[in-house]
Amino acid sequence: MAVAVAVLASLAFIGWIIYRAVKEKSVKAHFVSYGLAVIAGVFTYAYFLSMDLPQLIKIVVSILLGIILIIVAALYQRRIAGRP
Repeated sequence: MAVAVAVLASLAFIGWIIYRAVKEKSVKAHFVSYGLAVIAGVFTYAYFLSMDLPQLIKIVVSILLGIILIIVAALYQRRIAGRP
């Protein structure tokens, strides 16, 4: 079912772009990139729902580790940038 929702979201996005083109309204780049990001999120969510629980736990732990490493790197960079 999750894959069906992802496919429907893709079709809705393509339909929205076609609708905007037919109505001769501008399609701005940030609208398209936002739409692609939303569709990528929906596909990712559908993929995660189809996984076994242990594999899902591994992915969640790796995402949390990535977040922690990004925060540590940002704090380190801020500390280094503050020095003359």
